[in-house]
Amino acid sequence: MMTDDDVVAALRAAGCVFAEDEAALLRESADSNADLERMLRLRVEGLPLERILGWAEFRGLRIAVAPAVFVPRRRTEWLAERAIALSGDGSIVLDLCCGSGAIAASIAAQVPGADVYASDIDPVAAAVARHNVGAANRVFEGDLFDALPDFLRGRVNVLVANAPYVPTDEVRYMPTEARVYEAIAALDGGVDGLDVQRRVVAGASEWLTETGWLLIETSERQAPLTAGAFDAAGFTCVIERDESCDATIVVGRHRRGV
Repeated sequence: MMTDDDVVAALRAAGCVFAEDEAALLRESADSNADLERMLRLRVEGLPLERILGWAEFRGLRIAVAPAVFVPRRRTEWLAERAIALSGDGSIVLDLCCGSGAIAASIAAQVPGADVYASDIDPVAAAVARHNVGAANRVFEGDLFDALPDFLRGRVNVLVANAPYVPTDEVRYMPTEARVYEAIAALDGGVDGLDVQRRVVAGASEWLTETGWLLIETSERQAPLTAGAFDAAGFTCVIERDESCDATIVVGRHRRGV
């Protein structure tokens, strides 16, 4: 029978920084000692904890994940928090490039009066998002705005996107847990990392209300480029930074409604 100390020691030896926390989660999820040993072996071999558990925590929710689907990051909780602050009863909110649907699920949980939708190009991610959002008819599959039903055109109050923004040449330097276990399309943002972001910004005004908000996660280094894309598409925007979680976002409204 493995003791808690045995599990923690094995995780520490494997280089897990939060060994005690991971040990507690593995033991909670294990059906038996044999199951615990199996999960511990997978973790020591390098499989991400979220893949073993089948979920990732995001703003207090347990968000289901699946192989190759982007695992929601803690820094993205701030993007969700800012979107929640701009949403209210009756708001139509769209989580574009939704991955697991963590942002959409968080908004739906915190703003029950909001009308929340999501979309992703990856069919596996869209299926996982339908589970997490809890409404199959509110998660669409397709390439950005091409996935959306026409009734949303010009009616979205808050459009939030965590599109891939890692430059192609830098993907190989990402942690193993990302570049090995997540789909490359969820990470690679093109030469400067902004290929998908620019497409989101360029098409957003057609779907937003006149006073609708656009929020996009980016990196501190790339934020001026993201803001430049906003400006080129007719948006007034600001760069917002939260040092506590190393998060950077650009928030803007189209100049027609300012």
